[in-house]
Amino acid sequence: MNMTTEHPNVLDLGLHWRNSFCKLGNDFYTRVSPQPLPDPYWVGYSRAMARELGLDESCFASGEMLETLTGNRHIVGTEPLASVYSGHQFGIWAGQLGDGRAILLGETANGLELQLKGAGLTPYSRMADGRAVLRSSIREFLCSEAMHGLGIPSTRALCVTGSDTEVYRESIETAAVLTRVAPSFLRFGHFEHFSHRGQLAQLRTLADYVIARHYPQCRDSDRYAGNAYAALLEAVSARTAAMVAQWQAVGFCHGVMNTDNMSILGLTIDYGPFQFLDGFEPGHICNHSDSQGRYAFNRQPQIAYWNLFCLAQALLPLIEEQELALEALESFKAVFPAQFAQRMRAKLGLTTTEAPASKDDLALIEDLLQLLAKERIDYSIFWRRLSHSVADGDSELTRALFMNQAAFDAWWLRYAKEGSVVSGHPDADLMLGTNPKFVLRNHLAETAIQQAKIKDFSGIEALLTVLEAPFEEHPEFEDYADFPPDWAQRIEISCSS
Repeated sequence: MNMTTEHPNVLDLGLHWRNSFCKLGNDFYTRVSPQPLPDPYWVGYSRAMARELGLDESCFASGEMLETLTGNRHIVGTEPLASVYSGHQFGIWAGQLGDGRAILLGETANGLELQLKGAGLTPYSRMADGRAVLRSSIREFLCSEAMHGLGIPSTRALCVTGSDTEVYRESIETAAVLTRVAPSFLRFGHFEHFSHRGQLAQLRTLADYVIARHYPQCRDSDRYAGNAYAALLEAVSARTAAMVAQWQAVGFCHGVMNTDNMSILGLTIDYGPFQFLDGFEPGHICNHSDSQGRYAFNRQPQIAYWNLFCLAQALLPLIEEQELALEALESFKAVFPAQFAQRMRAKLGLTTTEAPASKDDLALIEDLLQLLAKERIDYSIFWRRLSHSVADGDSELTRALFMNQAAFDAWWLRYAKEGSVVSGHPDADLMLGTNPKFVLRNHLAETAIQQAKIKDFSGIEALLTVLEAPFEEHPEFEDYADFPPDWAQRIEISCSS
């Protein structure tokens, strides 16, 4: 990594850039440069993500790197741009949207794209300022790395930089820039954009690009007699189903599942009003802006399918046969319940490979979820305690969570019949490796944010330590696995979060 002698405001990271999306042409994006922020400072960074990119960890000690990832310097080999897309927001067609505050720097030779979120105005900013605030940038940085630690497909984050430049939201806040990383940031909305406009040549170009780069197996699909676009829809539906099954199993609420917030690769993308459940409430609405409850926790599978149906409509001019499109969507209906049952069985430590899950297993899972919902039992703590109860052969630790202990005892007896709890079956090791001790609860993120506002970033670093390895015990961070404080119930998160 070094500054070029000819251009002191240009940095060479030593990465090899190929920028394949940029080669699609001007119909797909507008070239735009990040807008500088004065006096930047490091807020947080992921050493693991740096290593994956091939960057030396020492880069975070570099003032030049700090300036560059704030948008103040150009990186050799990058071709910054903002892409155009459209989408449905809260179920209503919103028309043209696009990268209003995110600028794609380019694609590295190892197939990872880097994007600066909050780097200033683009042609798609509409009435917004193109900036991100410290609060939301910290939340996305921590949660994207937390999801990766949980094994859930997600965009990643390399770092957050901050500046004391004022940004106006509900109140005056300060600016930040998040460096996001993903194999692709393409969304369902990219396809909706060209389909809705009747730009079928561009739609085909985009679909062919995605297939060639990310779904080459679709070209040889026997199932659809060579119809690669139907095969693409089926593959995206399956990936999306598997991702949402993982959300439901771990208790993750996305909060704003608009079609422009749905990744074509089945990645969790666009962390705004997200939340990990505290007490288990199936109808929980984490987004204060969601007055109708469209994106409630228990509606996420239904909404994911609705969004896929929108994608199917966008791809229909290429698929050509409605029956094929509907058939491709069936993969969601098959994959989601199977994946969810598999995830829940793993959470219970049930290791038999019977597929589909037996009626007894499904009843055991459903009755447990109803039991948790009746008393709003803390979701993460319950599963971690259950894991230890199985390991210790003693249900008392978990039993103490319930007011109606007789109901839990009855369920426990049924559960024990799946194997001998005392002898280690169900599999306690599987459970401890499936049920995380640490998730990014709202109050943990809020505490780190308040510390960061006074330039204390130790809370971010500590959280990142446990969230990157959420299944380990980390006894020095025991408080992070405790029940949320009473004030956590008053935290409101919205689309501006």
